[in-house]
Amino acid sequence: MPLNIVLIEPEIPNNTGNIGRLALASGSTLHLVKPFGFEIDDTRLKRAGLDYWKHLSIIYYDNIDEFFNKNKNANMVFLSSHGTKNHWDIPFEDNQFLVFGKESVGLPKTIIEKHANKLFKIPLYSEHVRSLNLANAVAIVVYEGVKHL
Repeated sequence: MPLNIVLIEPEIPNNTGNIGRLALASGSTLHLVKPFGFEIDDTRLKRAGLDYWKHLSIIYYDNIDEFFNKNKNANMVFLSSHGTKNHWDIPFEDNQFLVFGKESVGLPKTIIEKHANKLFKIPLYSEHVRSLNLANAVAIVVYEGVKHL
């Protein structure tokens, strides 16, 4: 039943640490695509991931191209505030890749355009909120997937 959590160029170590803990708790694999907005040995990352980091199934990529080349046949869905379909409509499957963008700008425009038919969002019910915190968004989508699987 494992899912794959993909963070494209994460910027905030605390978010990445919390998502690492979530990945371990949900039995998911974490994929981290460089460049990062922090050093992987950042104390904030370690504090958020606590002593769980050493148990985590994690794969690092030097850039977006490497990630897509190594996973070209993977079943992927993409999460963005620009999505038109809600996250609960994702057709969850075992070993699926859930791809999230960086905190400041989300997914690159090229990815959004290329994968528009696989683009999902978490609905927001206030005009005063642009997006959710990345760690919160990942948790919502991952556990929706766990429920479906």
